[in-house]
Formats: sequence, structure tokens, C-alpha cells
Amino acid sequence: MNVTSILTSALLSTSFALDPGFDIKAVANESVQLPSHSWEYGAASMALLELYNPELTVFAAAPFPVPTVAPETVFAMTKGLDWIVLGEGVNGLSDGDGATGDPASLGVIAWLIGKTRSEYADASTGEVVYLTEEAPRWTNGSGAGAISQRADVAELWADFMYMAPPFLAYYAADTSNDTLLYESYKQSEYYRAVLQDTAIADQSFNGVWHHIIGPQSQDLGLWSTGNGWAAGGMTRILATIMHAPMAALSDWRETAISDLTAWIKEIVDGVMGSVLEDGMVHNYMDIDGSIEEGPMIANVIYRMAVLQPQAFGSKYVQVDSAGNPHVTAEGIITPTVNPLNWFDLAPFTAGSPEGNAFAVMIETSFLRA
Repeated sequence: MNVTSILTSALLSTSFALDPGFDIKAVANESVQLPSHSWEYGAASMALLELYNPELTVFAAAPFPVPTVAPETVFAMTKGLDWIVLGEGVNGLSDGDGATGDPASLGVIAWLIGKTRSEYADASTGEVVYLTEEAPRWTNGSGAGAISQRADVAELWADFMYMAPPFLAYYAADTSNDTLLYESYKQSEYYRAVLQDTAIADQSFNGVWHHIIGPQSQDLGLWSTGNGWAAGGMTRILATIMHAPMAALSDWRETAISDLTAWIKEIVDGVMGSVLEDGMVHNYMDIDGSIEEGPMIANVIYRMAVLQPQAFGSKYVQVDSAGNPHVTAEGIITPTVNPLNWFDLAPFTAGSPEGNAFAVMIETSFLRA
């Protein structure tokens, strides 16, 4: 066994007090093997950090100031060194293929690495500068100010809420930037103002968001994965605000906590109120078609049961505890949505990078709850 293999084995030797009902390490291993795009690497890096080093995540009791740790001692950071490609502008941390938010999904890991490697700290700062000063912004109505998910046009994607604003919040909390931390909360408000479907007040899934609004790739469907991305991102922002010492005296803090909790709950309630099939959510909640596990929403429920138990009581956890994800012997979550074609109505069984990352997240939140 070579030195790298010995090191990796040591990093992954964590044992878990609770049994999630399947081989979580196999699922985590597949979440490392499956990604090939920037946002997939970002999701996997967060899943690995939550699984093996929860003390370094925003869900820990005291994550700030961000500690200095050697990258070779944290598995998510070692993978970050493999996955991050330092660049500039919109591609500051990875090739985003025209997306502003996707490279930023690697921002937390890059900033952690940057505590010992200055080029990663500089790239992380450059990513923040690009997002806040150079990326296009929505200019209409109450959503004016929302940072675009696309670099060439102003277009809002629900997915963006997991990719960029949580990184902005994390960076702000560690650098004591009250204005930027507030901005991460306001991005949630702007995105909700544009993407939340206001025409379904009489439907059981009221409260959920459209997938994309904009001139290039508009999709008004109520995509369950996109709603998971949005709720998951806002949960990370909420945890950051609640755990950031520099925010303790901010006059906007309590309003932000109340708003974010309500906005997350709207999405969770909407997804729970949608038509389920064998306990699973439809790919598009407003269209009969393929089904998926919906583990990001389950992850949100467990996280919120800890962060805001008065709003997410036993009925949420009891509903979520009805069953575990379907996992193959190799550790593949199935069925999922086709990660590269959200319109595909056929169940996807080949292995979704984000699906596996989501499953790791739900089990880590369950194990720590």
C-alpha cells in the first residue's frame, strides 16, 4: 500500500454510532467517483466535509473563525485539491461552463485550503469579487439585485441558491464582513421573489419555486431537485448567520433568521404536500413522470429540526423517517433524476453525482441530529 492509500485509509476510518440502514461509506465513495462538473464537485465536497469532519461545517456549534487545518488531514480538502482548478473571473475556482454560481460551490473548501495555501485564499476572494461586482444582476421588481446564475444574461436558477450565497455567507462570517453576510440573506429574498410560484395558492404543493426564469433557458416547471437546492442553500445560510459571532449584534440578524426559517419551511411544506409515489417525489411536482428520492429535502428537515426545532417539530422528522434511500450494493442511489437532462421522465439508475452527495448529506444530518 502506497503512502497516499495509507493516508486515505486513515482519513476515512471514521466509525458512526448510528446505523443509517445502508453502507454510507460506499455511497460516499461513489459520490467521489461520479462527479465530472463543477457543481457536482462542490456538492460532493460539502457532503464529504459533513460526513468526516462535521466540526468544520457551518452546522457545528462554533465554526468561526474558520480554523487552520492541514489539507492532507481532511479528506474533503484533499479532494478539493484535485477538483479545484484555479482561474479567474467567472471560472475562478473551476470551469463553470457559463455558470456564475457553479464554481462558487467549491468556495468553502477553497477558503479552508487557503488558510495554508495563499493562492487558494486569493482565488476565493476573487470569486467573491466576481459574484458581487461583475456578474449580471436581475433588475426587475422585488427581485432586483439577484445575482444571475448565467454569466452572459440575467437569469435566475433555483440551483444557484446552493452554489453561491452559502459561500458568500461563509466568507463573510470568517472575514467579519457584515455587509456581505447580509447580502447572502438578501439573495435568498430576491430569488424567492422571482422564482416562487404565486399561482398555486390552492394547490397542496403551494410554496415551491419555479426552476429557471430568464431569457435563455426558462423552465417554469416545479422541479423538485431545484427546490431541494434552494432549501438546502438557505439552510446553510441560516446556520452561518446563527453561528457567526460577528453577526450576534447585527440589527438585521433576528429578521433574517425568521425569514429564512419561513422560506425554507414553505418549500419543505410544498414538497411534502405534493403527490408522492412510494414515498418519493416526482421529478416535476406539477407533472406526472419520473420519481426521485428527494434526499436534499430530507437533509433540510433534519438540519432544521436542530436549528429551528420550534418550526420543524416531530411531524417533519416522522414523515422523513418513513424509509431510507434505495441503494445498490455498489453504493449508487437509485432512482434519481437524470443529472444532465432534468426533462427526462425515465428513472435514472446509472448514478447521479448530486443524488449520491445528497444521500450522504441526509445521513450525516440524521447521524448528528
